[in-house]
Amino acid sequence: MKITLKFLYFLSFILIFTACSSESSIYKDQEKPTIDINYAEGFPQGCTSLKKGETYYFRAMVTDNKELAAYSIDIHHNFDHHTHDDQVTECDLGEVKDAVNPFIFIENYTIEDGLNNYEINVAITIPDDIDTGDYHCAYSVTDATGWQARTSVDIKIIE
Repeated sequence: MKITLKFLYFLSFILIFTACSSESSIYKDQEKPTIDINYAEGFPQGCTSLKKGETYYFRAMVTDNKELAAYSIDIHHNFDHHTHDDQVTECDLGEVKDAVNPFIFIENYTIEDGLNNYEINVAITIPDDIDTGDYHCAYSVTDATGWQARTSVDIKIIE
């Protein structure tokens, strides 16, 4: 009976030890994906002016150590001069003003399974009938395990 109890204690210890040090915890994804617009084709760069009625290709390179899942593009007005935590470039902003008919573009996209790098390339036409002024362009990317990264830049929409 004493040997059986020792064996059970030993077996319990082994089970607990192996459960706490399984391979899944060793290979758990602990890294956020990255977004890069600072390359030759990256668009828009900080302080870029976009003309109403024109079509632009919004491009960014996104990467992850394991697998990408989705991304989004968000363009919204900055007439109140708010900021985002990840903005690097400071641009000359116009006067603070109220929005009358601001441009708002928010779209989500999926990335095909199995990719760990991907170039975002989305054509967006700036409408003719929107308010000109200061805007933000924000990119967001999510990896397959749910980690997310964001970056945003100041842009201007002009006549």
